Amino acid sequence: MTDFIQAFWSTLAQMSPYLLFGFFAAGLLSIWISPALVERHLGGHGFGAVVKASLFGVPLPLCSCGVIPVTISLYKHGAGRGAAVSFLLSTPQTGIDSIFVTYSLLGPFFAVLRPIAAFLTGLFGGGLVNLFDPADRGIANSSRACSDDCCSKNEKKPPRWQRMLRHGFVTLPTDIGLPMLVGLFIAAAISVWVPDDLFAVHLAAGSNLLAMVVMMFVGIPIYVCATASVPIAAALIAKGLSPGAALVFLMTGPATNAAGLSTLWGVLGPRSALLYLFSAAFCALASGLIVDAFLPRQKAVEMMHQHSVALPEWAGHLSALILLAILLFGVARKYARKAE
Repeated sequence: MTDFIQAFWSTLAQMSPYLLFGFFAAGLLSIWISPALVERHLGGHGFGAVVKASLFGVPLPLCSCGVIPVTISLYKHGAGRGAAVSFLLSTPQTGIDSIFVTYSLLGPFFAVLRPIAAFLTGLFGGGLVNLFDPADRGIANSSRACSDDCCSKNEKKPPRWQRMLRHGFVTLPTDIGLPMLVGLFIAAAISVWVPDDLFAVHLAAGSNLLAMVVMMFVGIPIYVCATASVPIAAALIAKGLSPGAALVFLMTGPATNAAGLSTLWGVLGPRSALLYLFSAAFCALASGLIVDAFLPRQKAVEMMHQHSVALPEWAGHLSALILLAILLFGVARKYARKAE
């Protein structure tokens, strides 16, 4: 148990300065990029709208309504099915906060690779939908309206700096607080209790594709947010998982889950939903194979450790205390809102 607590705190201290800065940057983006701006640029049914949707989705911080209702809102306001699927594929895979956390735990290679992979996945999925399911027949269901400050049309909004801080350090932690803590607990458990040679023993050399398929089937049905998936992936790589297989989990875990797929099935139709699922799986496996072809696992481990001592130890511990307080407050706030 002592080793578990040490592993939990070590991971938290390493990532917390970057995640706090990511929260701040997400707050800035929330006041710079309005929902009306997104809807205006994602309208239409051409490939240009797909490109914009995928590009917008990579850094865009969302309100607590979540990516599914926002995607449906875009669709209701005139975005084509291809643009809607593109936005849905690229947005949850990464974000400004998860990019910083990825850098802190996995190194600059993954920090650059994740947004590129998310963007290309959005292009691929949106293009497939435009090609094979272009007709927009309307939707039968409606999403709940976003009620956060960033979506409010009330003319008496709080000052911009208050909305920025509220979104970055209250709304966003409320969204990801619980999965973030769960991800840290899982990462600590893997670090302490999973044998170091687990993947070497059960997955023979040259069987990285098998590991990717396993990670894909683990990642597709579950929900794990982009930020919370990072410490889990880092712990798996340290225990012998190939970087390509870890990337498959980083892509499919946040991008797909059973609840989201069932919602898409009812709103966009079964063809678009299946194309969305196929795009996520295909792009994840293709990206994993490319990464493993150019990045050996040992090199990935070295890159993970080379930059991890850039910050003073006291800064990591102080940031960890602040971040833990913010996440716990977000979890308490989320359950208080459910109880109302």
